[in-house]
Amino acid sequence: MADATPTAAPARQPRRILAVLLLAGVSFALSQTMVIPALPALSKSLGASASSSSWLLTGYLLSASVATPIVGKLGDLYGKGRTLTIVLLLFSVGAVICALGTSIGVVIAGRVVQGVAGGVFPLAFGIIRDTFPREKVASGLGLLSAIFGIGGGIGLPLAGVLVERLDVSWIFWTGLIALPAALAAHRLVPASPTAHRVRVDWLGAALLSAGLAAILLGVSKANEWGWGSATTVGLFVAGLAILGLWVRVEATRDDPLIDLRVLRRRTVAATNLTGVLVGFAMFASFLLIPQFAQAPESTGYGFGLSVTHAGLLIAPAAFVQLLVGPVVGALGTRFGFRAILALGGALVALSFAVLAVQHSHPLDFVISGALLGGGISLALASMANLIVDAVHQSEVGIATGINTVMRTVGGAFGAAVATAILTTTTIPGSALPTEGAYEAAFLVSTAGGLLAFGAALLIPTRRSAAAATAEAVPAPARG
Repeated sequence: MADATPTAAPARQPRRILAVLLLAGVSFALSQTMVIPALPALSKSLGASASSSSWLLTGYLLSASVATPIVGKLGDLYGKGRTLTIVLLLFSVGAVICALGTSIGVVIAGRVVQGVAGGVFPLAFGIIRDTFPREKVASGLGLLSAIFGIGGGIGLPLAGVLVERLDVSWIFWTGLIALPAALAAHRLVPASPTAHRVRVDWLGAALLSAGLAAILLGVSKANEWGWGSATTVGLFVAGLAILGLWVRVEATRDDPLIDLRVLRRRTVAATNLTGVLVGFAMFASFLLIPQFAQAPESTGYGFGLSVTHAGLLIAPAAFVQLLVGPVVGALGTRFGFRAILALGGALVALSFAVLAVQHSHPLDFVISGALLGGGISLALASMANLIVDAVHQSEVGIATGINTVMRTVGGAFGAAVATAILTTTTIPGSALPTEGAYEAAFLVSTAGGLLAFGAALLIPTRRSAAAATAEAVPAPARG
């Protein structure tokens, strides 16, 4: 069956376009993690309570989860380069609002505006698929995927430097690196294929957004409200009910937000499940490792490091991701992205197993971080390639957007579960977790990596996946 979707103009300067997409990805990835170690300073600067300041994370998380699939769909309909430019401009506006805000409400509003940048990655994945030469697609997706994890490795120590040496507002001013990315995207990214019928399923978008927002809000605030509280349980039940309604509505629409047959496809479903589990482990590491390192030496296990130095323990993970990302494409082409994704899950599990057994010296965290960085890089790049190969060209934006949201959902659960474990068992007379609490959290994260390994094995092999795709959709067209 011939592909009726228009093909994109080929990228004349793929390296420059990749640089633009990497800069756009960095702007989102940094904004996602830099606020975490800066929350105490932001609370003090804005005169806000810790509970109010937590909405700087929660509001951003909710906004990104809502925006990501919608922005991905808009890119599929109206052109990914044009949509990316608008998203980066909105993100920059949000950064300015946050940097100039003098009250917690204004800064939270700015973070909600910034959350629209959650659509950067699905748009960028689609641009690579649409415009790059076929032989360069896998490596481009690999390097871009690595940026998602690198943001954590760079953002945590960078936030410490900015807060300690400059001013907390610089946490947000750094977001303006999105402005040159927006200008470059407008000038360099060629026109991508657009749908013939440009109608957005706004009802489907609203239901999907409401369902995701309810679940993520419940997860994000569960430790504060109580996991068994009526509010938390009510949000979970409401979220699942709304998502169930969304599935029923989408099945009856002529132009659904996403064709449910795409989500039910075994490759897509198993990859999304793996994304949840990888996100769980990745975001747990952002919380556990710096907090462990900052614990005072009097606890008997902590290193008493500053925010900056504690964040540097994540840096080896970022460095390894930068090395591994560009070669994932070649590895996946040779061995299959299913196998590479499974290897990524195994390395993530091994990294936390190392810490569960041995965590008495910073070098243990460096070794663990190197394993974690390699595992995350292999996993994220493999997931992007698997999704892009499994769906029609016109569905790339929304399909990769859903996968990004799945990682966000998993990340929210990972951070919340890790926090719950650490607050359950504390040192007598102190709010500090015991060493056993950290060991339990490391073991839970190990289990997350092992489950990701198992989920990856549910993905069909390359031959069976290709046969299923050939029967379900037209063969994908690449630049």
